[in-house]
Amino acid sequence: MNKRTVSIINELNQLDRLVQISNLAEQFQVSQRTIRNDLNAINEILRENHLGELELKSGGQIHRGEDFPQILNLVSDKDYYVYKLSKEERRTIAAAMLISSSEYITLSTIADSLFVSRATVINDLDDIKAFIRSGNLEVLSHPNKGLRVEGRESDKRLFLMGLGNAADAASAGVKTDSENAAAKYISVQAGNKITIQKILSEQEHLHKSFLTDDSFQKLLLYLGIMVNRNLQGEYMEIRKKKDNTKYRMAQDILKYISQYCQINTTEDEVQFLSEMLVMARYIKQKSNEREAVKIQLITRQFIENISEELEINLNGDYDFFENLSNHLESVFTSIPASYPVNPLVREVLEDNQDVLEVVKNQLDIICQHVGRQLTEDEIAYITIHVCAALERKKNKEIAFHVIVACHGGIGTSQLLMERLKKHFNFQIVDIISSHEAKNISQEQADFIISTVPLPECRIEYVIVSPMLNDEDYIRVGNKIDALRNSRHLPSRVEAKELTAKGLLEQLAPVIYRMVPEDATDVMKEIRKVVRGYFKQSVEADAEIFSPDLHHLLMEHHIQLEVECTDWRDAVHRSAEKLLEEGYIEERYIDAMIHNIEENGPYVVLSKGFAVPHEGLEQGSVKVGMNLIRLKTPVPFGDEENDPVEFVCCLSAVDHKTHLKAFFNLVNMLQNEEFKSRLRECDTTLEAAHIIEEFEYKTADY
Repeated sequence: MNKRTVSIINELNQLDRLVQISNLAEQFQVSQRTIRNDLNAINEILRENHLGELELKSGGQIHRGEDFPQILNLVSDKDYYVYKLSKEERRTIAAAMLISSSEYITLSTIADSLFVSRATVINDLDDIKAFIRSGNLEVLSHPNKGLRVEGRESDKRLFLMGLGNAADAASAGVKTDSENAAAKYISVQAGNKITIQKILSEQEHLHKSFLTDDSFQKLLLYLGIMVNRNLQGEYMEIRKKKDNTKYRMAQDILKYISQYCQINTTEDEVQFLSEMLVMARYIKQKSNEREAVKIQLITRQFIENISEELEINLNGDYDFFENLSNHLESVFTSIPASYPVNPLVREVLEDNQDVLEVVKNQLDIICQHVGRQLTEDEIAYITIHVCAALERKKNKEIAFHVIVACHGGIGTSQLLMERLKKHFNFQIVDIISSHEAKNISQEQADFIISTVPLPECRIEYVIVSPMLNDEDYIRVGNKIDALRNSRHLPSRVEAKELTAKGLLEQLAPVIYRMVPEDATDVMKEIRKVVRGYFKQSVEADAEIFSPDLHHLLMEHHIQLEVECTDWRDAVHRSAEKLLEEGYIEERYIDAMIHNIEENGPYVVLSKGFAVPHEGLEQGSVKVGMNLIRLKTPVPFGDEENDPVEFVCCLSAVDHKTHLKAFFNLVNMLQNEEFKSRLRECDTTLEAAHIIEEFEYKTADY
């Protein structure tokens, strides 16, 4: 019996307490499937001793018989307080000791650390060597000195990271004894860890590259290992120099770590860290790559295909579009991104095989532009985004009373609250500190959403990250399903709360319509006033105002009955107005034509409608659009959607400013009446009014 199983028995021994599988999974930071296996093990003990077995009720509630406390008589004190390491756990700790050391280690030293005999270590030795060999490393034996590991420094660090992920990733959860023991040989000193965390966080903001929680923790672990190794005099082997977009960020991180942790660094250390930063996952980042708009176009087409096969319309989910297009930036690389082991991901995939199959069926549109096949991990995380969108759609109408518990201060709480309101129809009744959760009664809320575990909490709760990523949407959705199935909750119709975000969303279209030339500056000032009134900080990305489509396609940015000889001429003519007014440089037009020649007619979004563009920093000066209607349609090389009658040139300057207009345009193109009205209109003013009319019909204002 392992330590977690004994702990679960203790939890279940409180017969008057409602315990669900989801509660235990969150408390012990394992999957619900693992908890079910533990419950089966407990049932075997109960069955063998003729005691009432555990039963699962609706919503995952665990029912215990009145005789359940008698199981405590079957578990000795030794089971509670002494944990005997398994062979696999001994292997993990021995590997951590050997690889993290720069000196020889004797078998006796390993035996003493594991609290076993030297003979036991000798019996384990072949298994330990094979385990280390799986990381491209070799264990060398010396008759008078002991054992040491030989191999590349990069392989040693990656191996230690693999060992450390389990021990360090779930710092708020319950660790096994082996994980704690292994962590002793991997983790960095507390003072240095705080310093490294602060430096990494500062460089995220400086370089506008905000890591996901998993990637942040992974890099924190790596940097700790690097500091330990450097202090031992162990440095990265010579790396082949490769230019990448994260080299400068890596330089800055190591510059400050070297200064404050008192280590020396090398160009090879910078190179390896930059490679890790490239493979990391980001919530959002400022990118200089040319691919941004192309990825967004492909994302939209992928979502349309997914929606059609699932027979569920996900095209209107702006967050799905934005989050997935941001995520796919990590896929559009020659080297697949590295993803952490996540029990929730595996569990979601097992429960959503139909969604996984649909994603696999629609991968061609992504693979043909990436130029390689996607890994199973990459497919899994794309599927998570789809599942999260399905959860949002399903739970948009659920009205629950929720309390938010946070340990990161009022700013973190406000950020989490805004994100929750955006995706769920929650009534946030209170924001509390995590230590206050033990005083909350069932009458005060349906459940609590917390950023940390709440061991003394008396009501249901679910743990999420402050940034509320896609895995968190699914956790919250699972909790809602469990609550809905376990008890009857009243359907509440809440009064619409006035928020800063809601007010700004209502004001923005009016300002842009009334004073289009000065709208950006006016909105910037209004945003400061409104957020100040609501006592909210102005988020950095909130300063980027995303105009609507009709703000960009005004009357003078539309031309009708334009004569063109072929698709190249059509692209050129669609861009002339933007060039004339300084939105783009001449080279931008050549780059758009070259883009289509190189990548094919993926810019044809709908039958008869193309949106040519080029990547960022290819000659675009400011965000803009210009639409032409051709007198005689021309083919772009897309058999399904040729010939093209409408060409809308897009000039993008970053990842986000154009996104809302582009999103609305693609949704409007699904409406045949919209294209029909554009085809039949007689004047550019009439065309502009049609665009505004259909945008207000399509968008959620």
